[in-house]
Amino acid sequence: MTGARRGNTGGAQEPAPPSLVDAREALERHFGYASFRPGQEEVISAILAGRDALAVMPTGAGKSVCYQIPAVLLGGLALVVSPLISLMDDQVRALKEAGIRGSYLNSSLTARQQEIVMRRALDGWYDIMYVAPERLRDMRFRSFAAAAGIPLVAVDEAHCVSQWGQDFRPAYRDIAGFVDSLPVRPVVAALTATATREVRDDVVDLIHLHDPVVQVNGFDRPNLSLYSYELTPKRREQFIVGYATHNAAQPGIVYATTRKGVDGLVASLCAAGVTAVAYHAGMDNVDRTEAQRRFAADDARVMVATNAFGMGIDKSDVRYVINAGLPLSLEEYYQEAGRAGRDGEPAECLLLWSRGDIRTCHYLIDNTEFAPDVPASERRRLIGSREHLLGEMIGYAMSDSCLRRRILRYFGQNLDQVPEKCPACSVCTGAVPDAYLRRVDVPGGAGRARRGRPTDEGEGLASDADEQLFQRLRTLRKTLADRSSVPPYVVFSDATLRGMVRRRPQTLDDLLCVPGVGAVKLDRYGDAFLEEINRL
Repeated sequence: MTGARRGNTGGAQEPAPPSLVDAREALERHFGYASFRPGQEEVISAILAGRDALAVMPTGAGKSVCYQIPAVLLGGLALVVSPLISLMDDQVRALKEAGIRGSYLNSSLTARQQEIVMRRALDGWYDIMYVAPERLRDMRFRSFAAAAGIPLVAVDEAHCVSQWGQDFRPAYRDIAGFVDSLPVRPVVAALTATATREVRDDVVDLIHLHDPVVQVNGFDRPNLSLYSYELTPKRREQFIVGYATHNAAQPGIVYATTRKGVDGLVASLCAAGVTAVAYHAGMDNVDRTEAQRRFAADDARVMVATNAFGMGIDKSDVRYVINAGLPLSLEEYYQEAGRAGRDGEPAECLLLWSRGDIRTCHYLIDNTEFAPDVPASERRRLIGSREHLLGEMIGYAMSDSCLRRRILRYFGQNLDQVPEKCPACSVCTGAVPDAYLRRVDVPGGAGRARRGRPTDEGEGLASDADEQLFQRLRTLRKTLADRSSVPPYVVFSDATLRGMVRRRPQTLDDLLCVPGVGAVKLDRYGDAFLEEINRL
């Protein structure tokens, strides 16, 4: 395969490397923000300077921007190693909406389609290509990559390389060998949302990061309210139906531990008039894809799933996540719960557990399946580690002290500036689940008002008129999204719509000043939103 690459200047003088000024201009042009979020600038600066990087940032902190902006500026084709092929199409659509040329290469494409994508990539059609880690073993792909002039390999969900992490994926161990096989070693950036120090050390070692810049953001998600309730399975289902019915207009995710549990909850929710869909490994791929599409498009309000769903999910406006059962570790729990409120708006994370869940978790750990070549001593060590992780999870579920502090302490965050009590967890506020168990209408969230602290652009709307305009803008967004075959949150986030409501822009220049409105989306959607905002 041959083809001219963008940025190949032959004997001409090499252009100056892109700067942070260029990065900020690209951020505003493509994503509509004038400045980076905490930690993003440090990671992007390292990549632009040719340094490897490890970024540990909580869900919703904007990890993807850390490789998307360099990909636009560096020239060549940036590779993103991502664990779930089911998300790649949505990720590429979102890039295109932002004016970034994205592509993916996975088993959903025919051999002929894969050939076309690779040929176009060599001809400079794309800035970014998403691939699954298993793709890196393919010799045909390696030949393509050797010819592609790759300046950056971004490893998303990098904790998957570690057996200490909650989502160990053996193919991640092939990344280092793939990078070493390239004619010129690219910059390598590893990114994850939750990683203890042990997992971070594994990421650096096993992906062979070279003297990386390590950026570990705080793990606090101040817009999230945290709740932990011990409920029997019957009362748990009653709570979920009552909660989802009360929040019927809000998108939410419910995690169940078994396929049977997923199907039962979907039946109960639908019987109560809540539009819910299922997602688990027992469904065929067509049905899972359709369920994911309906949820992303706001055609179904609730996704009920096993943990097969969600790693790296891009839907930014999820207002609540309910875990109907006990996860095996706090990392797994915070990864799942953190899919709420990625837009910075208030959201709720509810853990509903029972003593039976604890017995089930011990059974699963005791019956862990290992590859035949794993020595008995290593098996004992890993089982002991997983029992320790489960102990931390049980401690969180049963905690009589602040849930937020418990999570931050687990991930090693300094607590000197964190108050002993927070305004947003069930322990500190005394919130109880009784209201939803009685099936009565109550104000606010899980037994009381939502207490998550919104970001500056996420403050509540001031009046009924504001709320009416917000709902009209959401309706318009849905119409435009359906027309473009993209999820509504790809057009604009809820936070951006609320920014429009508060600012009431009168001109396109005014609209461009709303955070989240970039030049590309202004050209595409600006007139339609201005017309709706100024409609009497």
